Amino acid sequence: MSLSRPRSLKWSLVLRIAILQCVMLTLLIAGIIGAMLATGIIPHDYEDGTMDVLADAVARDANGALVLKENSGLARLRSDVPDLWFIIRDKQGHRLQEGTVPVAYQPFVGLLDNISDARIDLAMGEAAPPGGKIRWTDTAAGNVQIMSGTKGGLSLLRVLGQAPALFLQGILPLAGLMALATLFATPWVVRGALSGLGRAATAAGQIDIDKRGVQLPLDGVPKEVTPLVDAVNAALSRLDAGYERHKRFLTDAAHELRTPVAILNTRLASLPATPERARLLQDAARLSTLADQLLDLQRLDRQAEHFGPVDLVTLARTVVVDLAPMAFAAGYEMSFEPAREKLIVRGDRTAIERAVTNLVQNAIDHGGKAGHITIRIRPPAIIEVLDEGGGVPTSERERIFEPFYRLHPQDHGAGLGLNLVRDLMQLHGGKVEVLDGKAGGACFRMIFPA
Repeated sequence: MSLSRPRSLKWSLVLRIAILQCVMLTLLIAGIIGAMLATGIIPHDYEDGTMDVLADAVARDANGALVLKENSGLARLRSDVPDLWFIIRDKQGHRLQEGTVPVAYQPFVGLLDNISDARIDLAMGEAAPPGGKIRWTDTAAGNVQIMSGTKGGLSLLRVLGQAPALFLQGILPLAGLMALATLFATPWVVRGALSGLGRAATAAGQIDIDKRGVQLPLDGVPKEVTPLVDAVNAALSRLDAGYERHKRFLTDAAHELRTPVAILNTRLASLPATPERARLLQDAARLSTLADQLLDLQRLDRQAEHFGPVDLVTLARTVVVDLAPMAFAAGYEMSFEPAREKLIVRGDRTAIERAVTNLVQNAIDHGGKAGHITIRIRPPAIIEVLDEGGGVPTSERERIFEPFYRLHPQDHGAGLGLNLVRDLMQLHGGKVEVLDGKAGGACFRMIFPA
């Protein structure tokens, strides 16, 4: 199942606002025209009413003469204006006349060749439309001159018929300009309105398991998004509480485990020296190591407060001295190769010593029971532990640092040693990596901040 691509809030707002503006502008203009008609600002005795009807009806017959096509508008005009009169003529000399031209307007008939457009108003000063009009206009019969009275009314259908032209020539350009302004204004408005949400998203991206108690800020978050941020904060609080319960459980379990293990070691030590006693002591030692590792994992988040200068050369030499007897007994030779007499880093000595010890013990367990185990100290701040065993396959070099993962299921141990090393290095701002050794085997490299 493919996931749909997230929609852009900015462009969604631009599109919707532009459509809303266009609709509102259309409704506004229609409302204004309706109000003007209803209040009489646009008079119903529209002075071009007769001419508009005649212009729609004029046509030519087969001989090219001017004729009127009967239509509903013309029939309504003749019904509303019993004394209808008009003259329609073109530049070719064709002429169409109906009704009797009022005496007062007859002098203008002889002057039509010299008149382009005229309003004939014999009642000077009155607000009513003029009594007659003369106008050249384009029709289905071509460009013709019409002289008529002005008693026709304003046709609502004609008003509606002009709506598309009004939309294309008036509303659409205005809506385009408003949409263009929206295009530039919306990102700025959205950015300002959602700035608080951006800060919350930044805080969410910085949440880490080692930074518990973090809550997303609500300052500036839009009211509509506040319930989501509150729900996330509540979920973070529940996760923090669950993690604390888990941590307390492991700590309590490790403490409880140490006491019976110590008692077991004491009782085993009192038994006669036999191969079985040696194997039991070895198993008890692994239990003790497991308990110590669990406690070390729980101490990680508290150690950063107690960092101080640590000499890696002195620390590694101590580990070599402590573990050399175990390595010799297992069939290895050990080498210690410091590049300097002193190499100082900032950290927790106990934690770093535990990490180096785990790597050396790992080399003893997996180095093939033969060859060299080498501990090197190199600048700027690197500790390397090398063995000559079978090495670590490339595909497994990330997984071996996962908790409770063992490269060989039949191996002894709980699979926490390398995980503890990785967590300790992350706590110190460094990293641990595994490479191929120069003489075969594996090279575990601890890299501290310089």
